[in-house]
Amino acid sequence: MTYAKRLDGRNWTELRPIEAEVGIIDNATGSAKFKIGKTVAYAAVYGPRELYPRFLQDPKKGLLRCHYNMMPFSGQGDRVKPGPNRRSREISLVMTNALMSVLDLSQFPNAVVDVFVEFTQTDAGSRCAGICAASMALADAGIIMKDLVTAVAVGKVDDKLVVDLDYQEEAYEGGDVADIPVGILPNSGKICLLQMDGKLPPADLPKALELAKEASKKIYDVQKKALLKKFGVDRS
Repeated sequence: MTYAKRLDGRNWTELRPIEAEVGIIDNATGSAKFKIGKTVAYAAVYGPRELYPRFLQDPKKGLLRCHYNMMPFSGQGDRVKPGPNRRSREISLVMTNALMSVLDLSQFPNAVVDVFVEFTQTDAGSRCAGICAASMALADAGIIMKDLVTAVAVGKVDDKLVVDLDYQEEAYEGGDVADIPVGILPNSGKICLLQMDGKLPPADLPKALELAKEASKKIYDVQKKALLKKFGVDRS
């Protein structure tokens, strides 16, 4: 039996509907909302500000800290237990590493930039949505960046390569599922995040990464338009 049609009716390379907005949290240095399908991420940046306790300070550069959190009512299925857990700490580290690939914090010695990402609703792809929101929020905060970061999950459901898996596809029971979150710098095409859950034939990985790069261009357009709108730049 093959996966003949996507469960939500999309074609194999189609992204879920995307919405993006920046400057949405008044007391943050920078902020953004990124929604893809039913997954909604809010990112708020605070800093650069002096880092405490002082033994954590680096006199040569600033520190980036990302904080990933799903609200108790946000997840599919059971209620999410509030507070940090192993998964949230792992994803926080993944987000930090992906975003540090475009940041230069050497101008902010002994300082910290905190990025808080909260999810009011999730339907798969939360780490990718969080990275997209955080990247826009850092740009909104005026932090010098050499590129934005886009992120999208690609993978394989049974016998089909697909883009932007939703929860139904991640939980598909009719065959094997591979879920591959990919972070990409859209202007250079460099990959800053690559993870995989599940099994994928080695020959399919290059094909999946090409799908991710094509999808990232569409996500980048949405991110860019949101930032240009915030700062009153019309390139239509």
